[in-house]
Amino acid sequence: MGDKRDQTEKRKTEHIEISLNEDVEGQGITTGLNQYRFIPNPLPEISFSNVSTSTTFFNKKVRTPFLISSMTGGTKLAHQINQNLAEAAQERGWTIALGSMRAAVEKEELAYTFQIRQLAPDVPVIANVGAVQLNYGFGAEECKRALEIAEADALVLHLNTLQEVFQPEGNTNFSNLLSKIEKLTKDIPYVPIGVKEVGMGIDKDSANKLIEAGVHFIDVAGAGGTSWIQVESHRATSRIKKQASEAFLDWGLPTADCITGIREISSDVPLIASGGLKNGADAAKSIALGANLAGFGRSLLQSAIEEGTEALLLQMERIEFELKATMFGIGAATIQDLTFNNRIEKKQK
Repeated sequence: MGDKRDQTEKRKTEHIEISLNEDVEGQGITTGLNQYRFIPNPLPEISFSNVSTSTTFFNKKVRTPFLISSMTGGTKLAHQINQNLAEAAQERGWTIALGSMRAAVEKEELAYTFQIRQLAPDVPVIANVGAVQLNYGFGAEECKRALEIAEADALVLHLNTLQEVFQPEGNTNFSNLLSKIEKLTKDIPYVPIGVKEVGMGIDKDSANKLIEAGVHFIDVAGAGGTSWIQVESHRATSRIKKQASEAFLDWGLPTADCITGIREISSDVPLIASGGLKNGADAAKSIALGANLAGFGRSLLQSAIEEGTEALLLQMERIEFELKATMFGIGAATIQDLTFNNRIEKKQK
């Protein structure tokens, strides 16, 4: 079993190093947010000092509509990253999601790498398990354990079909997952259970099936940012997989299309927009298109690895300022005003 644990730690460490040092963004595809623009309001009739970014998520008031997206855990380096992210989330009022917690559930000695609640007592924390693990021995008890380890407010199940296909040690049996997800929402009724992608997007038809199955929230995690196919191609031992990854450089559904598509079929399911967001202006567009929270992942990673949290806090403060400036620029004093504004339009081609 030690070998398996060592392999998991090696994989997690490689994921961090590759994400930091290699070009792992998709090519020939964007978030789609670049296709939208705000109509500036030269007469906003509000004071910039009164613009408020506070909102609620999981019935919990938060100072910002931002999420630190699921990234890592299960190693000493990941533990330090998660600590830095948690401290920053608490200070800036961001929701925080943890990386895949399978390792902690299977190996008690790795649980500490995900235990951040003491550092982030006042913000929502989201535990995370791969949905495919429901076909590999995970059930309600294992998911409850993940929630306990993280002292989490919610659980997200991630869908990562092509990452698993390209991953040397991937789990690729995605059969009958919808019914198992539905059962899980009934077996664990006391916390919201959501579903996220990992950078390829969730389309409206899939979202509709998930909502009908009882899923409480969706993180679209669309294309335009990190491609986990490309991350895994750097780890691939198979020459075929390494070469084949080039055929999938533009794979995925743009983040903006995921948001607007899902809002066509549901006006009220809580929606997280992640996947390639670079700044607070991107976040503002996401919220104006229908998202409740805007998630940032790999763009925060470099700052999270640096000594202390100063660089991370500065980056997060900048993102908050960009959102607030965008809101002021269109005359939206609150997140609700931003959500229901009519000052965003698709650019003419």
